[in-house]
Amino acid sequence: MRIKSQRDFWSGVMFFSIGVFFGVGSRHYSIGSSAHPGPGYFPLLLSIVIGILGLVIVVKALTLETRDGEPIGAIAWKPLLAIVCSIVVFGVLLPRVGLGIAMLLLVGGSSLAGTTFKWADVIFASAVMTAFSWLAFIWGLGLPIPMWPSLLTD
Repeated sequence: MRIKSQRDFWSGVMFFSIGVFFGVGSRHYSIGSSAHPGPGYFPLLLSIVIGILGLVIVVKALTLETRDGEPIGAIAWKPLLAIVCSIVVFGVLLPRVGLGIAMLLLVGGSSLAGTTFKWADVIFASAVMTAFSWLAFIWGLGLPIPMWPSLLTD
């Protein structure tokens, strides 16, 4: 069998692998039922959907012909590292410096992945995301996430 679209094939394999990985990981939580879902219900359901999506993409890559087989090309390391490092920094700093500063660093670091960088855009986007996150997670769900560093709130 010949791979007719390398991009789609490897994207499908990646989605399927992620689905299997998180599906296996969700077995450690109680699934519950549809009427009373447990903490593992949504991760299992989402992993099944992602796995099926991956299989559909793989089948499409093996059956539909594309121009030049669409080679994968080089990995864009700068955007990949900028986004992954920004997420890690956000996760580490959130309990220490609060949502306001951590979100600014997340958006600013992720913006380095693009071709253009404007401080005004970064500040606006981080302000909107911080406001939405505060509204959804701190006010709406009541999660104990600090908004600012403890030095500023004491």
